[in-house]
Amino acid sequence: MSGWQWRRLNSVDRGSLGEARLQAHYAVQWLARAARAYVTPAPDDGHTNLGWDNAIVGMTTHALPQGSVLGLIISDLMLAWWDGPPQAGAMAGAQTISLAGRRDSEIRDWLGRQLAAHAFDAGALDAPSPYQMPEHPLGRGAPYGQPGAALGELATWYANANQAMGETRARMGARQIEAPPVRCWPHHFDLDSLIRRGSGTAAGTVGVGFAPGDEYYDQPYFYVSCYPPPDVAGLPSLPPIGHWHSHHFTAAVAPADRIVAAGDQQAETLDFLRAATDILISVR
Repeated sequence: MSGWQWRRLNSVDRGSLGEARLQAHYAVQWLARAARAYVTPAPDDGHTNLGWDNAIVGMTTHALPQGSVLGLIISDLMLAWWDGPPQAGAMAGAQTISLAGRRDSEIRDWLGRQLAAHAFDAGALDAPSPYQMPEHPLGRGAPYGQPGAALGELATWYANANQAMGETRARMGARQIEAPPVRCWPHHFDLDSLIRRGSGTAAGTVGVGFAPGDEYYDQPYFYVSCYPPPDVAGLPSLPPIGHWHSHHFTAAVAPADRIVAAGDQQAETLDFLRAATDILISVR
């Protein structure tokens, strides 16, 4: 959470944000490919999840062998390779490539050179993905687009979300409720912390997360989900920026347009996350 203060967002251009999301979602797969190839496997593919880093306003892999890290600077649509964890002023010493105007083959050649320089088997990078990506010309070999304001706005949404979810996670910790670190899962491109609640047959999970948009919402949104899913008809009402979603998944959802319209975006988002987690953690 350190190093970032919530930044107010003043509009939601769903078209440009949607395109920025897809460009960044495809770009972050380079990090996922590297993690699958070189990070020691963990349960539930946890080795492939990514961290948000305020130093670059982007995402990074877990440490690769020899401590190397691969990152994506979202606003610039740029990959960066470090020989150790990024620090403040992190771009100094990083090897970088702008994805703008480049096709996968060029990016693969660049990344292969970084890997070879560190004695990695670059061929491991080419293993097929275990999931399908959303339909987009990038998936058919098109070059990446040029960075623009929407990518910067998308990065701000992620940074704001990481901060808000970090505060929610700290609040859970103060109640002796374990909440894992906030991570990005490259399949859905969402930030998430999965809280386990209850024990025995009453055990379940509550997921506190942020999605940049998907087939359900054509805009960014915060969510608090619950498994096993409860009957939303019996749940208390949520703060004004939120509503209960029950189509294909059950969650409290606060979409971007309601957050942007809020008088105090940060306070109302935190209030939503607080209320939704309290409700769903207490569900029996």
